[in-house]
Amino acid sequence: MKSILQHHWERQVPKLCSIGLIFTLSMFVLFSSNSSTIIRKGTPRGKYIETPNRGGCDLFKGRWIPDSEGSPYTNSSCPTIPQLWNCLRHGRKDRDLVNWRWKPDGCELSRFEPKTFLRIVQGKVLAFIGDSLAQNHMESLICLLSQEERPTPALEDVEDPFITWYFPIHNFTIMKIWSRFLVKSRESSTKAYHAYLDKVDEDWSQKLQGINYAIVDTGNWPPHKTYIYKGNDRIGCLHCREPNITNLPHGFVLREVYRTALKYISTCNDCRDLTTILRTISSAHPKKGSWGSGGYCRRTRPLREEEISIGGSPWESRNIQLKEFRRAKTENRDKGKKYDVIDVTRAMLMRPDGHPGLQHGEKWRKAVDDCLHWCLPGPIDVWNDFLLAVLRKGAAINT
Repeated sequence: MKSILQHHWERQVPKLCSIGLIFTLSMFVLFSSNSSTIIRKGTPRGKYIETPNRGGCDLFKGRWIPDSEGSPYTNSSCPTIPQLWNCLRHGRKDRDLVNWRWKPDGCELSRFEPKTFLRIVQGKVLAFIGDSLAQNHMESLICLLSQEERPTPALEDVEDPFITWYFPIHNFTIMKIWSRFLVKSRESSTKAYHAYLDKVDEDWSQKLQGINYAIVDTGNWPPHKTYIYKGNDRIGCLHCREPNITNLPHGFVLREVYRTALKYISTCNDCRDLTTILRTISSAHPKKGSWGSGGYCRRTRPLREEEISIGGSPWESRNIQLKEFRRAKTENRDKGKKYDVIDVTRAMLMRPDGHPGLQHGEKWRKAVDDCLHWCLPGPIDVWNDFLLAVLRKGAAINT
């Protein structure tokens, strides 16, 4: 175990304020004997870019259907659920949250099988690279896998106790590497961010060697003032209302961020065993305001396809991501680089009922709805159904 971690953690990952607290709470629950006892139980508009075809079926185009089986885990069977996303424990009364299953049009999406997943990834390292939604995704996967094998937290650096989980029976490691923008960034004393579009974030790029699967995501950035740089020049800003500073579109910054990150991955000579998996953006669902500033999310059922709007901001971001993904895949077709995609945007547009809302454990934000992250258990678990489908395909190709 030591050799695996020493290979990946030569640099220290920066402290992560709120995300660090999430894990601290998770660890408290993990090693406490007092675990909770919640019981589980129209025509679209806009341009649609097809995702890679799997056997003639687009797994990412479909609908949510009732499912009496519910979730394979609870916060009793998965004590690592962070309190911020433990919605049922914090008062959510709608228990039907988990009683829906994603049904692709014209085929079936297999349910998550922890035995199969662990067999495929045995002896490998999987890293979630991105923001707090990457953490959300990772926590879902840990809960699903822990029904087969309980992982151990690998605490090599006391500054970063939340980063790495190890499954000793299968010699499998899961990492979460924080990167707000995927490119180099910093936060100033005035709470403004500074992002450098042509400089990759070394907090993840220096750890890429030795990783077998990298799940990459960013784009759900908070509406904070962010100065944007290219080279040594400041070229504009996100969420700024300052004279003589260009207010840049979110899509422009997102495109440049992914282009820089994917270019670095494509030129990594020591990443021959790496499969890069892009996860598309998931939608926040605040009503009457934005997330964190008065918006709320209190829905109790999924939306039907005719009720969602394709063509808005999440869909535009998703299309930008897929275009950059395809660019990287095409340009590196003859270089042995492996790429795949988990397109969650459509499925999550239909699940405004899946957010914590007010049922989160963030005591200092009690009156603020969380309309960005996803309850555990909840609809986010389908991301790992998709992930297993991607890994199965790769395993079949390589055998």
